[in-house]
Amino acid sequence: MAKAKTKSKNVVVVESPAKARTVGRFLGPDYEVIASMGHVRDLPQRTLGVDVENDFEPTYVDVGGRESVLKDIKKALKGARTVYLATDPDREGEAISWHLVEALGLRDMKGLELRRVVFHEITRSAVEEAFNDYRDIDMQLVNAQQARRVLDRIVGYQLSPVLWSKIRRGLSAGRVQSVALRLIVDREREIEAFNPVEYWSVIARLAKQVDASQTFRANLHAIDGKTGRQLVRNSAESEKVVRDLKASVYRVDKVVRREVRTRPAAPFTTSTLQQEAARRLRFGAQRTMRAAQQLYEGIQLGSGDPVGLITYMRTDSTNLASAAVAEVGEFIKARYGAEYFSKPRIYRTRSKNAQEAHEAIRATSVLRTPESVANNLSADQRSLYELIWKRMVASQMTDSVADATTVDIEATGGPSGTPYTLRATGSVLRFSGFRAVYVEAKDVSNGNDDDEDDSDISRALVPLDEGETVNLDELKSEQRFTQPPPRFSEAMLIRTLEENGIGRPSTFASIVATIESRDYVAREKARFRPTKLGLAVTDFLLEWFPDIMDTGFTAGMEEKLDQVARGDIDWVPMLQEFYGPFDDQIVGAKEKAGRVSSSELDEESDEVCEECERPMVIKTGRFGKFLSCSGFPDCRNSKPLRLGTGAKCPEDGGELLERKGRGPRGRRFYGCENYPDCDFSTRQRPLKEPCPECGGLLVARGRDGAKCVSKEDYDGPAPASDGDGESESEEAQVTVEA
Repeated sequence: MAKAKTKSKNVVVVESPAKARTVGRFLGPDYEVIASMGHVRDLPQRTLGVDVENDFEPTYVDVGGRESVLKDIKKALKGARTVYLATDPDREGEAISWHLVEALGLRDMKGLELRRVVFHEITRSAVEEAFNDYRDIDMQLVNAQQARRVLDRIVGYQLSPVLWSKIRRGLSAGRVQSVALRLIVDREREIEAFNPVEYWSVIARLAKQVDASQTFRANLHAIDGKTGRQLVRNSAESEKVVRDLKASVYRVDKVVRREVRTRPAAPFTTSTLQQEAARRLRFGAQRTMRAAQQLYEGIQLGSGDPVGLITYMRTDSTNLASAAVAEVGEFIKARYGAEYFSKPRIYRTRSKNAQEAHEAIRATSVLRTPESVANNLSADQRSLYELIWKRMVASQMTDSVADATTVDIEATGGPSGTPYTLRATGSVLRFSGFRAVYVEAKDVSNGNDDDEDDSDISRALVPLDEGETVNLDELKSEQRFTQPPPRFSEAMLIRTLEENGIGRPSTFASIVATIESRDYVAREKARFRPTKLGLAVTDFLLEWFPDIMDTGFTAGMEEKLDQVARGDIDWVPMLQEFYGPFDDQIVGAKEKAGRVSSSELDEESDEVCEECERPMVIKTGRFGKFLSCSGFPDCRNSKPLRLGTGAKCPEDGGELLERKGRGPRGRRFYGCENYPDCDFSTRQRPLKEPCPECGGLLVARGRDGAKCVSKEDYDGPAPASDGDGESESEEAQVTVEA
């Protein structure tokens, strides 16, 4: 009896289990979809893994924990006729596909066809279209990603040990994180060097003569024709101005009315999404990207298929697909009225290096309104989806229209004879336009705009005519001082990095996480302040590695990496040009740089010594950080420092603290803060993010994986992992021995 022929099949490889589930539902039973769990190959963790003498040839090894994944993929390939590589539509996604081909030897498998497919949204139509429009792996993109990886490995693995020998073990430096730290340090020194200047604000409440109940506010705008923000510089000048104004006659000199049209903001890029989520939702960049990843990979909506609710979330493009724009236009006219949509808006991406053919971040269908999917989303997912949906809709709506009025009032006749001008402004919203849906939030700064009301609420002026006389109702003069530039918030830092061309959309969140985890910066009221350690590292790097710390140099390297991606230059000569001077600086620092004194690195804590009431300081010893009396050696009081992880104990909900076993070689472990009442502990690093399946405790597994210890129902990528394998993932993991 003849054997029945085994039906050939198609194998699809994606990065994550969630993405695999969603894509698998769209493709049907003829396709077997498998998750690679991210990179299957990478540079080794404890050695450089780059042959700098042989054209920077990288040595790749299998990523720990991926052996079973590779076995599963090999098993699935038996009898397969086609393998579709459906990893993310960016350079790292291209590199992941290439590594899969190399690790599995797919090109050597006879009869197996390789197809690269990309889609920017995980919807049925987008996936089906992608599978009909496959291509080969783009080696230009692979080389650009490989060049970035090698470049950052060289910087991280050769520069960090210099910091260990000259400052403190366990530190890290990198091509991008160190520049971000410098921005924070430079801002802090601007603040320290700032000399406040005294000035006085003068505000009058004026009333119409014919109706004293119709009052309005006006600010001092000019003295004897001279304008400026700090017109009144001290109390003596203030007294003179007040004396004059109280005796003056007020006449409306000029009334200017004009129409003000305001355009909506462009759809979100990765950077602007992180900034707006920070301002509106108080989300950190990692929290934003975690929720965005979930929305992109697919959400189960009722009994139907899971569907990706947003497009790919790592992008610096503001472009929108024409089909999406058409759908949004029809939706706006149906819900808000024809007057709220005139014609499709096209947004030009500001960055000349915006990645290949990406779209802005948008809802995959405007018909999936926030209220219609709210019950299927977590709180974070719901908040972020609403933000993305509203921004997309508003971006296609008509301008808002307001009537703005500016009135200048002359004040004359005071004792000194000096003429004064006061200015009153008002604005009335005539047509809401895009404001009916969404208005972009603003950064809160220290600023000197106390007199200005820049809110979006309309403020109408009373009707005033030129030549009309008005009466003084109240006069107020207040002492003020100019303010230094504000410290960076997370949103401000991300915007500055983007504006300077430093890093890429996928790296911003990990940049912030790295400089915080290394104790280079601390947060005060959601603003970054450099620690003593951060100041010391920055000063050392500025002295011995000025190129690495130069924003223009770093941005120039990003441009060269983009040129590699476009095929304009080869990556090996680019690295050779960088490596020669960098290696000379490494040698010079090792031989000539002095060691930073440990006393310069001690940080003041908010605790007081119980024995002498002096401040306690944070020191680092052979067993890690501890608290010591600042009066040492007169007072030798010390105690352990509580190192929180932010993760919750699965047994009683207490915070898991980092601890060290007894003895000079005691191993690190994590135990519940409520010990001895709760004796839960684990040697695996706990993650703050709960298990996406059951909400239990996740611990780190391998380089960027995680597993659930509560029910062991999750074993996949760490939910907080949102880098694309570029510079910051390297800088945060330097473990090579000095």
